[in-house]
Amino acid sequence: MTGSEESPSFRLAYVPGVTPAKWVRIWNERLPGTPLVLTQVPAAEADALMRAGEADAGFVRLPVDRDFFSAIPLYTEDTVVVVPKDHVITAAEEVTLADLADEVLFHPLDDVFDWDAPPGEPGFERPATTPDALELVAANVGLLIVPQSLARLYHRKDLTYRTIVDAPQSQIALAWPEEATTDRVDDFIGIVRGRTVNSTRGRATPPEPKQQKKKPAPGAAAKQRGGKPTGRPVRGRSGGRPGKPRRKS
Repeated sequence: MTGSEESPSFRLAYVPGVTPAKWVRIWNERLPGTPLVLTQVPAAEADALMRAGEADAGFVRLPVDRDFFSAIPLYTEDTVVVVPKDHVITAAEEVTLADLADEVLFHPLDDVFDWDAPPGEPGFERPATTPDALELVAANVGLLIVPQSLARLYHRKDLTYRTIVDAPQSQIALAWPEEATTDRVDDFIGIVRGRTVNSTRGRATPPEPKQQKKKPAPGAAAKQRGGKPTGRPVRGRSGGRPGKPRRKS
């Protein structure tokens, strides 16, 4: 995609749990003439949205198809188990997967973890979404494992959570189609990486090379004065003491 084909706006997708407000604010300060359009999308659909050209870049959960997307890993989240506030697990500050072995654990269809073998006892159903699973946790019929950002996003007064020290973790990254790395994508990469407004990447006008002064050719100064180069210093002719005459033999 060339610069002339770029959208008049920058379209940014983000998955639940990501808070892009800081980067959006910096974008609006630096590029006020290019609106930034935000689209929240389920984690499983972010890939398809960018492949369809409906988003220029996105904050996604890894992994992504690295043959199609470029990605910059940003941070890794803690994993927590969400429980009712009166659950026995709340007595501990942290838990392990072994502590959950006998608990009913729900695995919603939008679960962001790629479990080889889901821990705990399976629930009586697989809820369609994480919020649906949290309703079941609030009903005291099971527990739910999620990244910490999702526990905060879907916070309820009757639920709390504890960190699981040995669970898989979810990593957040900025991703975009590699073949569609436009100037606007580059601008946003710079913001996410913390570049200053004067720190451009590959689009700055290079400074003109300094003109080197040519050294005068030997004898050039003498020619400009109308004389001829002799190759020997001239003594006693330019305001100095006259040379001493030779004695005749």
